[in-house]
Amino acid sequence: MKIIDVHMHFSNIEEFKKTARNISKVDYSYEGIVKEYQRSNIVLGIGMGLTEGEKEGFPDPSTSTPMGLDLEERIPASIVYCVGVNPHHLNDEGLKALEKTLQQPEVVGIKVYLGYYPYYAYDEIYDPVYQLAIKYQLPVVFHTGDTYSERGLLKYSHPLTLDEVAVKYREINFIMAHFGDPWCLDGAEVVYKNRNMYADLSGLIVGDVEESNRLKDSPIFFNHLKHALVYCNNYSKFLFGTDWPLVPIAPYIEFVKEIIPEEYHEDVFFNTALKVFPKIKKILF
Repeated sequence: MKIIDVHMHFSNIEEFKKTARNISKVDYSYEGIVKEYQRSNIVLGIGMGLTEGEKEGFPDPSTSTPMGLDLEERIPASIVYCVGVNPHHLNDEGLKALEKTLQQPEVVGIKVYLGYYPYYAYDEIYDPVYQLAIKYQLPVVFHTGDTYSERGLLKYSHPLTLDEVAVKYREINFIMAHFGDPWCLDGAEVVYKNRNMYADLSGLIVGDVEESNRLKDSPIFFNHLKHALVYCNNYSKFLFGTDWPLVPIAPYIEFVKEIIPEEYHEDVFFNTALKVFPKIKKILF
């Protein structure tokens, strides 16, 4: 089965490097991701554009819009990306730069980092971004749920805050990254209610192979997630993602396979990504 990883990272973020080295034990490099993708038959990865400030790391208000991939000069041919948005830099200059970047063939969506910046998804500061998404027929990915920085503010990343923007902008397909974990049941209601809201299943485990297997086999750790998936009752609204380098790819694939009924694997691992990210069809076919 061919697989599309709709949520991964290839950015020069110090916290990602530490996690790869000390927690997930993956080779966070060009060679590392190429090998992991080849072993798991992943034909395309969608990186989340993200850059780190010199003083504060991420998030840093000084980081410019748009944010891209900067781990190494070489970017694997199997990786495209969603351009990252810093709402503090959505002035005329930032928006012009964002629009220019959106026209590049390797840019397949837009990433908004809720929780890392103190704005809700429906804040008017993002309205020009949504207008560009409509103009270029691109999806918008929202970070939701827990933040990977204790400087994040969780009230901005709660999945219920996506409902208002999904209703206002029916022309846009939105992706709720991480299914709003740990508020997956709230996220399920937003996905269930709104025809233009999807969720990716990335970042639900952080750790190495041993930790992935331990959590996967826990009798209660993912009860909230399984409840939410059943409640939503529409597996075609979910997309596979890893959040690499936070977890090795092969065991994460097995984890997602276990929580998704086999008859929906083709949708979750491949078909729905083609629907939600229309630009990747030209890359894959």
